[in-house]
Amino acid sequence: MVTKKILDILSTVTDPEIPVLSVIDLGIIRDVMVNDDTITILVSPTYSGCPAMDMISMNIKLALITAGFHNVQIQKVLSPAWTTDWMTEAGKQKLKGYGIAPPVGKSFDKMYLEELEVACPQCHSTNTTVISEFGSTSCKALFKCNDCKEPFDYFKCH
Repeated sequence: MVTKKILDILSTVTDPEIPVLSVIDLGIIRDVMVNDDTITILVSPTYSGCPAMDMISMNIKLALITAGFHNVQIQKVLSPAWTTDWMTEAGKQKLKGYGIAPPVGKSFDKMYLEELEVACPQCHSTNTTVISEFGSTSCKALFKCNDCKEPFDYFKCH
C-alpha cells in the first residue's frame, strides 16, 4: 500500500527538460524499497552524464518529504543502462503531444537516424529529414518535416 502511494507521488515528479513526462513515464524508476521508516528510490539516468539527474533526484526527494516521507534516499543505478524501451506508451504519447517525436523501434535495433521513419509530431507526415544528430539535449536529434516545413526534436532510441 505504501509503495503504491509512493509511485503515485512519483508520477507527479516531472523531468525538468521535458515537463510533460514524469519519472514514471520515462521509466527511470528502477525500484522503490520501504524498510521501516526509510524509503529508498533506485533511479537510472537516461544518459550516464545526464545534467538533469541531480534536479530529478532533488525533486523526487522533495515530493516525498512534502507527502510525509522524511527519511528518503535516492540511489543512482547505472547498470543495466536505461533504455527508451522502458518508457511507458502514455509517456510516448505525451512526448508526441508536446511536439517531440517519440522513439521509433527498440533499443536493440541499431539503425542510423537517416534510416528511421520518424513522423512529424505536427502534421504526422513521415516525409522527414535529419538536420542534426543532436537536438536541444543530447537525448534528442533535430529533424525537419519536408511537408509542413517545421523543425522538431526526435527523442532518440537507445
